Amino acid sequence: MFSCTMLLSAVALTLLAVTVEASTGGGGTPNHNYDLSGPALRALYNSPVYKAERMKRPLEGTTFVAGPISHSGVRVTLANGAQWLIHKGGGYGVSSDTVVTAARHMSPSWRVVKEGNFLGRKTVADFVATGGSNYDFLFDNCHWASIRMMNQ
Repeated sequence: MFSCTMLLSAVALTLLAVTVEASTGGGGTPNHNYDLSGPALRALYNSPVYKAERMKRPLEGTTFVAGPISHSGVRVTLANGAQWLIHKGGGYGVSSDTVVTAARHMSPSWRVVKEGNFLGRKTVADFVATGGSNYDFLFDNCHWASIRMMNQ
């Protein structure tokens, strides 16, 4: 009985943390005004990706990464060396819950968990599309999206 109560408490805390994470945009990315538009946005989305790194960071208000009790995304590096974070969260974007933000706005708590060399074969738009437009806490969250992006 005690272990069942502990498990339910852990699940409730996880749900609360993810809800707070999604509403605040944790890590300072989606809720800030770093928007590109018009030709600059089109150029970014059409840019070939040469390197991709799947990354994780603690949820907002925590100091640890423990599997799904974290936030993940993919940092891509373009031919000119520019880096962008592509990640997913409920309500992060207007037309899609997978968003792209300049990597310079990432907090230092992000850590690389996997690297991939894409040799320019995929574009930023491919990564965003693979991330998916709709967020679902259980079946299509930031972790599933970042795994799909790295495996494309």
